[in-house]
Amino acid sequence: MKDLLKNRQLIAFSAVLISFLILAALGVNMLSSQKKELHQLQEQRKEMALLRDEFLSLQQKIQTVENRKNLTNMQGVLQAVDEVFSSLGLKDKVKSVKNTGKKETKDGIEEDADVSVEKVTMNEMVNIFYRIDHAPMILTVKKVTVKQSFDNPELMNITLMLSFLKTK
Repeated sequence: MKDLLKNRQLIAFSAVLISFLILAALGVNMLSSQKKELHQLQEQRKEMALLRDEFLSLQQKIQTVENRKNLTNMQGVLQAVDEVFSSLGLKDKVKSVKNTGKKETKDGIEEDADVSVEKVTMNEMVNIFYRIDHAPMILTVKKVTVKQSFDNPELMNITLMLSFLKTK
């Protein structure tokens, strides 16, 4: 009878111990899966932060372009070219400005022009590109041809294909 009681106690203790071990194993397994999920969520959070930063950067660039569209009072590409070169004091170096056509886009009217500039220094050329890039209008360079001047090899002749976007 005592053996039977001891066996029952041993069986009960073993059952409690096995139950505890099973619960501990399940807890460790749940904890491991929760750690994996936490790691995945942290990675997603990092990716979302990068996407957010990229979105804000693109939004700022779009806002800059929108502001440039609203600032311009220019009526055409010829006036825009005149404004850029006059502000640099290089109006006399512009050999010709040829309007090459207009295209209607969803944002407005895009006017193209070929501009020939003669006998400019490297510094003046850099200033021209800087001024075009930072002009208070949407003026873009589509194509550039740079050749050395025959008179002085330090001077250059530039042919630019510019595009001006006039909003509707």
